[in-house]
Amino acid sequence: MGEESIVALRETVERAARQCYVVEGFYPPSLDYLEENYGIQINTDEFSVVYDVFASNIAPSVRVLRRK
Repeated sequence: MGEESIVALRETVERAARQCYVVEGFYPPSLDYLEENYGIQINTDEFSVVYDVFASNIAPSVRVLRRK
């Protein structure tokens, strides 16, 4: 269940980022932007999400780590 949760969260964040690109014409500048505008909810007690943006027209790198 642990690995499945990590994969599911990563896929959710990536899907929301792609949706933002389609709707708004740019990838979200931050994870906060996705949370505020696309309803992403992250259990920060359980997961840490690294959302690395290079440019607004290049898909961000998303890594999800389980907190101990």
